[in-house]
Amino acid sequence: MTRIIAITNQKGGVGKTTTGVNLAASLAATQRRVLLVDLDPQGNATMGSGIDKRKLAMTVYHVLLGENSVAEVRQRAATAGYDVLPSNRELAGAEVELVDIEHRETRLKEALQAVTDEYDFILIDCPPALNLLTVNGLTAAQAVMIPMQCEYYALEGLSDLVGTVKRVREHLNPSLEIEGLLRTMYDPRNTLAQQVSAQLVQHFGDKVYRTVIPRNVRLAEAPSHGLPALEFDRNSKGAQAYLSLAGEMLNRAGSS
Repeated sequence: MTRIIAITNQKGGVGKTTTGVNLAASLAATQRRVLLVDLDPQGNATMGSGIDKRKLAMTVYHVLLGENSVAEVRQRAATAGYDVLPSNRELAGAEVELVDIEHRETRLKEALQAVTDEYDFILIDCPPALNLLTVNGLTAAQAVMIPMQCEYYALEGLSDLVGTVKRVREHLNPSLEIEGLLRTMYDPRNTLAQQVSAQLVQHFGDKVYRTVIPRNVRLAEAPSHGLPALEFDRNSKGAQAYLSLAGEMLNRAGSS
């Protein structure tokens, strides 16, 4: 059974794309078949997977508009062992063009149906905004993973995001659930981080992953080399944390 997970947070700079790329690599390292969908016009997940977004003739933009299929557009993240549905700045225009298209919220969901059986996991890296692209990601997904920093403003943004998930569930995707909350860029020496972390666990219970992603230089350096941290420095704390997250997800799903 394929698991489709949208990785989203309306707040930028929380490690969303870092999570998409490194979780895809970590799941692939456990011999799972993985597709990473880059739904962000910035194309960072594409570049972080070693694919040059400037040289792409076809992207997820063409898939959303129905001009090409997922099978025609996907590329291989060669060293990391997963597939990527890439994006670049062309995608920014998709929102305007999708407005007048019928069933505009379900374009990604319909496109993915043709390849779902080929993957164990499909991870969707959503843009840091609640727009039509994010709605497509949430409509296509079975569950939402929310990466977040343990700081005060993150809690405010989280309540907005939970509200968004509820609205999508009511109107577009009744089976959508919260897969889990992932604490990212975590510094255990920071008292506020400890307090916010405790509040998350108190409020969301086992929806909060036990795995915590630390602040890590190697995680930050890896994208400039077009590599997931697992390929850049497998022994780094960041790479090991994402391997641990993959293991925790597989255990939850009973497929370790």
